[in-house]
Amino acid sequence: MTVSSPGNRPSVTELRLSAFATHRRAGFPLGPLSLFTGLSGSGKSSALRAYEALARLGGGAELGEVFPDPAACVPERARPDAQRRRGFRIGCTADGPEGPVRLDVAVQAEPELRIVGERLTAGGLTLLETALRDPSRRTVQAAWHTAGSSPVTRAPLPDDRLGTALLPLRVAGKTDGQRQVLAAAEQMVVALRSVFACDPLPRAMRTAVPLGAGRLLGGCENLAEVLWRTRSECGRRHGLLVDAVRAGCAGPVHDLLAERPADGAAGTVWAVLDRGDGVRTPLGLLGDGELRYLALALVLLTGPGVLAVDPAGEVPAALQTLTVLADGFDRDLDARQRDGLVRLAARMCERGHIRLVGAVSDASWAAGVDGVTVVDL
Repeated sequence: MTVSSPGNRPSVTELRLSAFATHRRAGFPLGPLSLFTGLSGSGKSSALRAYEALARLGGGAELGEVFPDPAACVPERARPDAQRRRGFRIGCTADGPEGPVRLDVAVQAEPELRIVGERLTAGGLTLLETALRDPSRRTVQAAWHTAGSSPVTRAPLPDDRLGTALLPLRVAGKTDGQRQVLAAAEQMVVALRSVFACDPLPRAMRTAVPLGAGRLLGGCENLAEVLWRTRSECGRRHGLLVDAVRAGCAGPVHDLLAERPADGAAGTVWAVLDRGDGVRTPLGLLGDGELRYLALALVLLTGPGVLAVDPAGEVPAALQTLTVLADGFDRDLDARQRDGLVRLAARMCERGHIRLVGAVSDASWAAGVDGVTVVDL
């Protein structure tokens, strides 16, 4: 895939939930920093869940791994057809060097979980279309644009994986049409793949953790292990993290570090705040808001090499965008922490290498921040 500049990185600019959980015929614009807001039960978390599902499918995951409880994704009032089938439909648009590329996926949840239809389009042209022709077989019939001696190529694809993610393995790229299909599919896959779903769990961040690979998990429970690694790897970013922590935590903060607890098990570390006067405060003594603020600041100031994500290894990191999905972005935060965190997110997103899609209970406080897209449900 040819990308003209880092400013033209592929990115998801619209999420479509045609029929998913509480959503019907819904389309949501997404900017570099987007916040879903609405009353409890309005579908904020389900929108993020659909985005994460598309990302995992784009990375090649099997349908059953992505939707362990598919019936929960079916709209509540959806009625089964004559064959007792029910399902849901999700999709997105990815912008990039190939212009807007649309992906729409229809999933059958009952009686068997399978992809029953998929469409990839760009510039008004259908580049890939799949349909379930024979329910007795675990395949769908796929047709993709060729524009050679034959206008389309037809072949079966498995019904438990996203066809778009399989195209680079199936399309030869010998004709202009095939190359167009490959470019659009690769743009969609690169836009989707590097996603980090994050919801810090304060109670899990209060204890010592074993040393391991040093990649931050979605619940941030191994934050101390990550600090043990990153504090010495990049002094500049660690300095920015300390500045952010100083702005969001009570009392003086000279440094943030991981150390071995004196009475802890061998091979474990915990995180502490260095107060600068010989006093070190274990993170276990901090409030939930301070811990969530600290964890989210760390996420925003790191990248795929530190976060437990699956980047597109065949594409240079400088041409990829990491998308952070943060459910409950403002949970437990006071006004100072909330404002500081969204301004940090806006600064990081403005640089183009990171995007954030969050869910908040109320976004009135963020409406005046430059670069924030508020999606009111």
